[in-house]
Amino acid sequence: MLSTDKLDRILNRFEELEGRMASGPEPEVFVRLSREYSELEPVVAEIRALRAAREELAGLEQLLEDPETDRDMAELAYEEKPVLETLVEKLTKSVQVMLLPKDAADAGGAILEVRAGTGGDEAALFAGDLFRMYQRYADIHGWKMEVLSVSEGEVGGYKEIIASVSGNGVFARLKYESGVHRVQRVPATESGGRIHTSAATVAVLPEAQDVDIDIRPEDIRIDTMRASGAGGQHVNTTDSAVRMTHIPTGIVVVQAEKSQHQNRARAMQVLRARLYDMERQRLADERSADRRGQVGSGDRSERIRTYNFPQGRVTDHRINLTLYKLDTVLAGDALDEVIDALITDHQAKLLAADASVEA
Repeated sequence: MLSTDKLDRILNRFEELEGRMASGPEPEVFVRLSREYSELEPVVAEIRALRAAREELAGLEQLLEDPETDRDMAELAYEEKPVLETLVEKLTKSVQVMLLPKDAADAGGAILEVRAGTGGDEAALFAGDLFRMYQRYADIHGWKMEVLSVSEGEVGGYKEIIASVSGNGVFARLKYESGVHRVQRVPATESGGRIHTSAATVAVLPEAQDVDIDIRPEDIRIDTMRASGAGGQHVNTTDSAVRMTHIPTGIVVVQAEKSQHQNRARAMQVLRARLYDMERQRLADERSADRRGQVGSGDRSERIRTYNFPQGRVTDHRINLTLYKLDTVLAGDALDEVIDALITDHQAKLLAADASVEA
């Protein structure tokens, strides 16, 4: 339920912000106030629409209860009532969703890591398919993707590829992709036509800013090495590599590009994201152990989705959603259908949890 007091407090705060911004505060104060104002503005618009619909519904009910209301007017009111009831229900749900706790990382970018899992060469090829799906998905949403590190497969695809994705609301959508992705198909090298199952893991980490994670210089060990010799095509073509170790956690990041300076910068970017994700997971675990494994928790130990080529279907096991449009999902065009369903399910769980707490 939405309490009247809670809605009043939001409206009062919005009006207070309007007044303070109109009074001409200092630039840094104005920026802070305008940020909060822009966050509240769509919520306030929905609350006002809800209250207007509720008032109109209450007026109709009074009209129907009044014995002096003429017949034609009563019939019109009777027809209009279910329409308004549906509108009130829709607006109530919308406001409830808007007031759910926000993940501070949702608005920012992300570090996307795709790795081949079980299945050998076929797993590397599948990792390549997944990464291309995310590339096209990023293009559709107008996001910028930059590859930070890559290790190519022996026959194509990737053993591992790491990229940064920047844009508005990147993490809010891509975070649902973290987990084990399974593919079932007949490999090109399979002469008997047998279906093979292989897997790739996807990790989506919120891209941390300097203010999020403080990395002390004394906690970092940087080893510089010549990146030549065995190790695949990519390593053979690079001149240098940097291995960055975060001593307190043991996290190791290796970057192998031609520019030594670029290696350090990109290694620090990935390290910062991994430390930020580790801290987020620690805090989430402290808040509630029960929330581990839920949608968007980042738990990468569970199989989340299967891509079945013979049947042309994609199944997301977290919400039992099956779409018979594998090609358009892998093209990035239909991935939103899966992610939207996951977001809706996640919001429903949060609303149910909120209702049980209030009860």
